[in-house]
Amino acid sequence: MVVNGSNSHGHVPAVEYEEYQDNGDPAQFKLDDKCTHYTSLKEVPWDLHKYWQQRYSMFSLYDYGIYMTDDAWFGVTPEPVANKIAEDYASSMSPKKTTIIDLFAGAGGNSIAFALSNRWNHVIAIEKDPSVIACAENNAYIYGITNITWVNGDCFEYLKTHASSIDPSETVVFASPPWGGPGYTTENIFDLSTMQPYSVQYIHEACKTMDTALYLPRTSDLRQITKLLPEGKKVELVQYCMEGATYHSISYIEMLFGSFVADQHRLLGLFMREKNLLHELKNLHREMRYYGESMLEQCKIYIMLNSL
Repeated sequence: MVVNGSNSHGHVPAVEYEEYQDNGDPAQFKLDDKCTHYTSLKEVPWDLHKYWQQRYSMFSLYDYGIYMTDDAWFGVTPEPVANKIAEDYASSMSPKKTTIIDLFAGAGGNSIAFALSNRWNHVIAIEKDPSVIACAENNAYIYGITNITWVNGDCFEYLKTHASSIDPSETVVFASPPWGGPGYTTENIFDLSTMQPYSVQYIHEACKTMDTALYLPRTSDLRQITKLLPEGKKVELVQYCMEGATYHSISYIEMLFGSFVADQHRLLGLFMREKNLLHELKNLHREMRYYGESMLEQCKIYIMLNSL
């Protein structure tokens, strides 16, 4: 189905989107020359070397024919993290929630995990780049997934166009938006209002009628997240750790219930800005070595919102 759409907010140009229900038929979105499956380091662009060396963390079935565009490498959620997110999100939602929309599907990591969880009757994966969505559909086939609805187009236009047919009482949203490139890693506290091309405020405004999970940098400013909530509401924040290192944060913004969860050391770092205390906290975080190489754990402490 092809529908003409426009974006009144001006963030992206008007685009057409194509919605395709994958029922096991031949691939709807064809791999093109931007879609690659690198088999040796010498083939890989220099800025992707460290990502390619972690390819099995991103997709354990990489050797079976996983494809990505060069840009897509930067946005893949590691498979153990994606699976844990899917598990946590599934268990935290009411059984009445039967549809999940992945707003920024990328190469398919999170959408595949949601489908593999068998929790959702309907998984909708949206990706604007036609080459990337072709990779995502291909990658889902590698994992035996044939029941995802693939949407090639602007996710915000999709939400706007389908506003009358999306039932918030049955639908949840997952958003792993672009963060504006690897530069976010150099900031002690990441300003979520500067995310490109969409700020966290813009994303929240588009999704606020539905339960929403945001996948954000671990250094995100937690105060900006709490300001998105109506007065008296709470947010749950989970920080994921893999192989002894902290990965990224998920914020569950829920309309009806929730608690505020944060990594203990990260939270203390927000409150105690003195350099010596931050230095001690960083050292303490490095000493958290009880994560096995194959284990994925969550570092979290429960805090009331009014503590902020």
